[in-house]
Amino acid sequence: MFKQMIAASALAVATLTACGTSGPTPYQPQTADSSRGYSEQRIENDRWRISFKGNSLTGRETVENYMLFRAAELTLQSGFDTFTIVNRDVDKQSRTQQYGGYQGMYLSYMYFVPRVGWVGAYEPYWTPSTYQQVTRYEAFAEILMGKGAKGDNPATFDAHQVSQNLGPSVQRPPQ
Repeated sequence: MFKQMIAASALAVATLTACGTSGPTPYQPQTADSSRGYSEQRIENDRWRISFKGNSLTGRETVENYMLFRAAELTLQSGFDTFTIVNRDVDKQSRTQQYGGYQGMYLSYMYFVPRVGWVGAYEPYWTPSTYQQVTRYEAFAEILMGKGAKGDNPATFDAHQVSQNLGPSVQRPPQ
């Protein structure tokens, strides 16, 4: 019974450590401390490469929406009205995470050996293994900014409307 309680505790700690308690990646710039969030690179005056990288708790749709929101935000900050997505892609990184298994050795019992003294007997400690699929997404886009009405091109977005429609769903980091 005691071994089962220790195994359950170890599994719970491993799960919390792996998942993190911070939740999905908030809408924030990438920093030296965290590789999660948005980044951009100016290619020409009206052309940018934008990406948003989420953690394993951030879904694909959220990652894509945050990348689009950043494109709209950057377009408006640069004094433009529309942006056209020239290239767009989503990178999916999946791996299988194991929890449990071999946990080390524990002292099973002690016995007395003449001329040596007390000797401990150690046994391996195992917990049931569980596996979890961990997936992370990163969305990329190259955008071309423009002024005026958006026109008929389905790859062209009105930055004001994108910002207005996606803005309420954007989760910013806690202050």
